[in-house]
Amino acid sequence: MAQVGRSIKGKKITFNVAKNCIRITFDGKRRLDLSKMGLTSFPKCILRLNDVDELDLSRNMIRKIPESISKFQNLRWLDLHSNYIDKLPESIGQMTTLLYLNISNNKLTTNGLPVELNQLKNIRTVNLGLNHLDSVPTTLGALKELHEVGLNDNLLKTIPANISKLPKLKKLNTKRNPFPDTEQSTSFIDSIKRMENLYLVDAKDLCGPCLRKCQLARENLNKMKSMVLPGPRKAIFPNLVSPNSMAKDSNEDWR
Repeated sequence: MAQVGRSIKGKKITFNVAKNCIRITFDGKRRLDLSKMGLTSFPKCILRLNDVDELDLSRNMIRKIPESISKFQNLRWLDLHSNYIDKLPESIGQMTTLLYLNISNNKLTTNGLPVELNQLKNIRTVNLGLNHLDSVPTTLGALKELHEVGLNDNLLKTIPANISKLPKLKKLNTKRNPFPDTEQSTSFIDSIKRMENLYLVDAKDLCGPCLRKCQLARENLNKMKSMVLPGPRKAIFPNLVSPNSMAKDSNEDWR
């Protein structure tokens, strides 16, 4: 992402503007969609709309998430991807209704992940890809409902063993990390017997250009597979998609 200078003033929104950004999802949930609004700070006025089920603040220039975000006690879906966030507030552990948390493509470090994350007992999807994590917090191993974890494009050299023991884990993305032993990484992924795919973001959550790039990458991969002579059988992931891998090359599309 491009550097944001101090002189750049982001857009500020009013309560009425925010209220008009509430959308009803296909399953009847209320989503407050403030993505791509040019925000440089968390708009405090939205705390008056804390009864929404979903909050989308992605693709802005927000640097800090306040402790007051815990006032969204009904929130099940929180999307903060593609901002400048380097730390999550400790109060996020109080948001126990969360099922989905996407904070990929930010500036998170391992120290910026509070231990209170282990209180999100109902969380099913966590995307931490495209950050600056040099280790995976063992607190993730306490989240027994996790189905999907994104750790791609970080600075990881190893993955805690308790991650592979998560009973419901089905999807894991650890691609493009500096693992010292690639065979060890492959073995770790193969140890998750229930894994079917190595992607995390649904197609419906991608912008058009990013989705098309992912589709083209998959088509090229399938063509390459068809040209390779038969060899020893290996695990096949027919639906392999890793959309976040495109973010570095398509920042203009994300913004």
